[in-house]
Amino acid sequence: QVQLVESGGGLVQAGGSLRLSCAASGRSFNSYDKGWFRQAPGKEREFVAAIRWSGSTTYYADSVKGRFAISRDNAKNTMYLQMSALKPEDTAVYYCAARSVSAVVPHNGASYAYWGQGTQVTVSS
Repeated sequence: QVQLVESGGGLVQAGGSLRLSCAASGRSFNSYDKGWFRQAPGKEREFVAAIRWSGSTTYYADSVKGRFAISRDNAKNTMYLQMSALKPEDTAVYYCAARSVSAVVPHNGASYAYWGQGTQVTVSS
């Protein structure tokens, strides 16, 4: 079992930056594929970014490509999402997730077994 806890959300003006963290406990995070998803009010959960367990490959939704960066620190059992050039449409609850290594495409939320409780990101215009 892996327990995930997000932090780093908050209120920021458009054009600003935030860094989200996802701390894992229970088991080593290192051997899991990891991802970030978000859900805005009245909308379905959507994929944001993912990183393979090895760290060798990252994936991004088109809407955040070039603005967001996913990374992980194995020594700290933590994953990050650096968000820059934030837009009001980035406002959502952000969730981190983890899954056993899988060939399923990383944007498939149903393939992730472990989820954090979410952290609110609000971008004002």
